[in-house]
Amino acid sequence: MHVRANGIVFRYEIDGPEGAPWLVFSNSLATDLSMWEPQVAELRGAFRLLRYDQRGHGGTEAPPGRYSFDQLVDDAVTLLDALAIGRVHFSGLSMGGATALGLALRQPERVGRVIVADSPCASSQASARQWEERIAIAAKDGMEPLVEATIQRWFSPQTLARNPPHLDKVRAMIRATPVAGFIGCAAALADHDYASQVASAKSPVLFIAGANDGANPAAMSKLHGALPGSRYVELQDAGHISNLDQPAAFTRAIADFLHAG
Repeated sequence: MHVRANGIVFRYEIDGPEGAPWLVFSNSLATDLSMWEPQVAELRGAFRLLRYDQRGHGGTEAPPGRYSFDQLVDDAVTLLDALAIGRVHFSGLSMGGATALGLALRQPERVGRVIVADSPCASSQASARQWEERIAIAAKDGMEPLVEATIQRWFSPQTLARNPPHLDKVRAMIRATPVAGFIGCAAALADHDYASQVASAKSPVLFIAGANDGANPAAMSKLHGALPGSRYVELQDAGHISNLDQPAAFTRAIADFLHAG
């Protein structure tokens, strides 16, 4: 399904019974809404689920230029408005995780519980340089040179050796990402900081990190420590796309959090 919001057309999917609490899923960079299929299969009985392709990804329009997280948060709010959806629980991973925390900070009245997965929610000088390097590669040669480099970064050597089916699924999503969308969202990731504001979040927040996701577990444990009352779950044998590496454990963590009352 498609709807216009914040000046562009978004692709979205809705699952689950009418009248159930709303739970929104927001995708990472270089993926699309299909990344959440394991969670939809388990949660569609208890929640009204909204998945959408973030700006520049999947079936959503990819305008040229550099995007900002203000835009990505505005996208989420105006999408909810366009669909006449009020208050929601909101779950995001990586880029989607920063979108989730940004929404909780800017529009606390719109969110109940918030799940931030595999996102430090801030850029650094080093990460900004890395994003600019990837932007230059995509602008010059398209997405293909980024596919295997991204897979190597997102998944542990043990997972790569096992070669589970979701690796090829993720490869296909990276390859299919519009160059303009990758560049726009990578620019947002190169210049954002919600981590310094995390203590002011009023919504209950669950932080999830894959134990094998580089520096992110330490960064997200620090976010948890800065936000009293928040929860932190570290998923063993999971990398950056932790909801696909450990789908059952990921889903159980968010279901336990959402049902906590």
